[in-house]
Amino acid sequence: MSISTFAVLVLICLAACVRHDKKHVTDAVEDRAAMPVLDAREVTTLVSDSGVTRYRIKTDSWQIYDKANPPHWEFPEGIYLENFNQDLSVAAYLEADYAYYDESAQLWRLDGNVHSLNQLGEKFETPQLFWSQKDERIYSDSLITITRETSIIQGIGFESNQEMTKYTIRKPTGIFPIKDE
Repeated sequence: MSISTFAVLVLICLAACVRHDKKHVTDAVEDRAAMPVLDAREVTTLVSDSGVTRYRIKTDSWQIYDKANPPHWEFPEGIYLENFNQDLSVAAYLEADYAYYDESAQLWRLDGNVHSLNQLGEKFETPQLFWSQKDERIYSDSLITITRETSIIQGIGFESNQEMTKYTIRKPTGIFPIKDE
């Protein structure tokens, strides 16, 4: 190898090792708030309280944005939540096409085909539902349909305890059986 060839190779190597001040970072990394810290697919998880399994969460997509303002979780492909009783059978469930959880406010927003069954066997249907864990209440300003064993109640808006067993319906209408006497 001639000295000129060697010199050219050394110059190429040095040029490759030169430090560049320009960052090579994608937009998502530059804006960390726009990138989820967790992007999980086909998740099924159990949640326990004092060593007793209480809930099962199923979702096709779970994204956690810990650096966003506010920090939040998103379930863009829907969520299904089951609540278990003492013998681990399903006591109640809640499902929606989309869910958003604001960690700071401890507030869930469920959108699109929200269906729920409470521990009394009453079925709830609404296009949108909010669940404030901090206030332990569930509410909506949307159309709500509650199907009971002997009646169907509808209204525009409602408020409930978080078990959905004690509720108030705003602007109610309904179908109630009347006994013929």
